[in-house]
Amino acid sequence: MGADMLLEPVPPFLASHYRVKLAVEPWEWAGSEQLRRQVFCHEQKIFVGSDRDAIDAGAIAIVAVTALAGTPNDVIGTVRIHEVEPDVWQGSRLAVDRTYRGIGSLGPSLIQTAVGSARARGCVRFLAYVQAQNETLFRRLHWQRIDERVLHGVPHVFMQADLEHYPPVEATAGFLVMTRKAA
Repeated sequence: MGADMLLEPVPPFLASHYRVKLAVEPWEWAGSEQLRRQVFCHEQKIFVGSDRDAIDAGAIAIVAVTALAGTPNDVIGTVRIHEVEPDVWQGSRLAVDRTYRGIGSLGPSLIQTAVGSARARGCVRFLAYVQAQNETLFRRLHWQRIDERVLHGVPHVFMQADLEHYPPVEATAGFLVMTRKAA
């Protein structure tokens, strides 16, 4: 789909038919890379050819996959996380397929899962460089601005998640399960 095409509204029945999970299958990793290339290279033209960097070698990819009839089949969202120093994690390369950007819960679900997954791994601080145009979304999700800078020619805001709003999320066979605190 070209960048000049109008976005079609997402049919209501599709809005609830996706799952957010760790990328464990080769098609999920490939779908994540393809979506990142589509968003960051073709649509936004931030990178040429590929957005891959050294972080990808040790990053954990999280994907949103369509799940019509209960069978995952297409990657429609992605984000990666990695530990930058002991117990300090960072998220990056959050991307949602153009066709599914009308699903208001998709981006927040990826963010919730990214931070929650890091918390399950001992994260005590979670950071991200967020494109300035997305700062309002992150503020609504309990993130605070730390700094700002231009990365790859695009204004970004350096932000930190308020971990009190992000319970740990554990992976079970690639699917994510919310961990509840004992009462």
